[in-house]
Amino acid sequence: MFKKIFTATLLLVTLLMTGCGGDNSSDKNAADKKSANKLVIYTSMKESLIGGIVDGFKAKYPDIEVDWQSAGAGKIMAKLDAERQSGHLMADIIWTSEVPDFYQMKNEGLLEKYQPAGFEELLNPFDDYDGSFTAARLGTLGIVINTNKITTDPAGWETIATDPLYKNSFGIADPALSGTAFMSIALLEKQFGWDYIVRLHDNGATKSKGSGRVIDDTADGVLNACLGVDYITAGKIDKGAPLKMVYPHELLMVPSPVAIFKDADHKDNAKKFVDYLMTQEAQQKVAEAGTVPVRRDVKMPERYNLPAPEDALNNGIKINYSDVLENKDDTVKKFSNLFK
Repeated sequence: MFKKIFTATLLLVTLLMTGCGGDNSSDKNAADKKSANKLVIYTSMKESLIGGIVDGFKAKYPDIEVDWQSAGAGKIMAKLDAERQSGHLMADIIWTSEVPDFYQMKNEGLLEKYQPAGFEELLNPFDDYDGSFTAARLGTLGIVINTNKITTDPAGWETIATDPLYKNSFGIADPALSGTAFMSIALLEKQFGWDYIVRLHDNGATKSKGSGRVIDDTADGVLNACLGVDYITAGKIDKGAPLKMVYPHELLMVPSPVAIFKDADHKDNAKKFVDYLMTQEAQQKVAEAGTVPVRRDVKMPERYNLPAPEDALNNGIKINYSDVLENKDDTVKKFSNLFK
């Protein structure tokens, strides 16, 4: 009797597995295909920039599902550290503006060497370029003023540290959170020495939480001016904010590298994205967002008064990124202790 019941039960289970998904090879293949048609990007770029790029990429590759996550460079690196501890990086691509992080990741063997298609047409700010990462934009920072508060352009960086108009009313994003803020502090220190940062503090400069927040505070009149990123400022101006970007002679140019992780789950899709990012179509979107592209054949929008790509490359304050990496922790600590 038991044998008959067992045989009947076994037959029933077999039928269920065959007819109701027990043989799930087709489901698994579909899941594998869906997983293969994906791309995960970690970036510090705001939606006004990354959104248009992703839209253009998806129009060219509609079968690829793109998941992009935006946060400050500091938060992104913390997330990647946590994922490395767990044994699996979720991201395929990283695109931020904190250049020393890319040298650190390169030194740790995390990055795939990949030279994008048409590289010879690009402006390359890295003398030691080896394909581990490629500049996707030549970001610029300047003095952003609220035109309702300040009617005369600052003469230069020294104005911010001495003029009463900026007393207790100039903001800087926290370099521990923002890659562009950190790089701007490193560039200013390289050009003028740490004493200049101290004099900014002594004139009442304040630390803000992020690159977007400091520009919002300037647009709202909480601050008279700030150290601001080009495309974030441009986006606010397009929406009617009373802001103006002023570029002193000593130009703060911060490349924004993009890189592919060596252990990326979707490496082929990542390569397609990096290739697309460097095309004239995508770089035109970079310029239209209000920042400097890495191609010469892009039409620059006049409304933003951006430097031409070659001018940004040639006139930016020169810095050794390996030295910046070596001194990064010390720079952030000094800034944090000063701007408590």
